[in-house]
Amino acid sequence: MLIEVLKSKVHRAVLTEANLNYVGSLTLDEALMEAAGMIEGEKVQIVNVNNGERIETYLIKGKRNSGTVCLNGPAARRGAVGDIIIIISYALMDFEAAKTFQPKVVFPKEGTNKLP
Repeated sequence: MLIEVLKSKVHRAVLTEANLNYVGSLTLDEALMEAAGMIEGEKVQIVNVNNGERIETYLIKGKRNSGTVCLNGPAARRGAVGDIIIIISYALMDFEAAKTFQPKVVFPKEGTNKLP
């Protein structure tokens, strides 16, 4: 049996941009993606701590160490610059393997979106 479990997350990143005039997705600093074990094109869930919105989209690689966290396209209407968000990815895993799997959790420096 396969179950869906937390694979990784970036906890409490600050939204730096909201670009309505883009096709869609979340642009994320490449260093944060790498630290969380996320890849470009990966499906993610975004939880907005400020307004309770939850959306699903995919990742686009942002400039490394830029601190970029940008909602693009229609998703830009679900958050405002300065909002705190959690970026979550999930994986399908064998039930027994999931019992011991340890997800990667990244806590950016508060207000900077940089790695500690």
